[in-house]
Amino acid sequence: MSQTATHDDDVLRAGFDLGFTYTRTTGPVIGAFLTGLRDKKIKGIKRSNGQVMCPPLEYDPETADELSELVDLKDTGVVKSWAWVTEPREKHHLKKPFAWALIQIDGASTSMLHMVDAGSESKMKTGMKVKAKWSEQTKGFMTDIACFIPV
Repeated sequence: MSQTATHDDDVLRAGFDLGFTYTRTTGPVIGAFLTGLRDKKIKGIKRSNGQVMCPPLEYDPETADELSELVDLKDTGVVKSWAWVTEPREKHHLKKPFAWALIQIDGASTSMLHMVDAGSESKMKTGMKVKAKWSEQTKGFMTDIACFIPV
């Protein structure tokens, strides 16, 4: 007769809580962008070639040069590309159909991803002009722009 032995009594056990005990600051560039959003302003950053990037980065993506010259931008832009969301998911901020869109903020040479509340898919167009709709309470998050709406 064979006996199956378990050696659980030989195993040392210790409780372990996984935690991240550090904090990360946003830094001078991203921090200024988020502070701008809190104040209902959109900021970009001037690249080495003079073009403006929005949202801003700390380094030029082509040259790796450090960037620091922030630029105030308008809260309007142009839809460059979009995809319609017929059934928003639970975590989406808009609870009705909307578009995810790449929006080139006026004065910037790059686009940023955000939501557009156009009312219906038939009203959504590439090249359409949009304006930021600001949240009633701003906190310094990307969601301070509730969405963009057609102009």
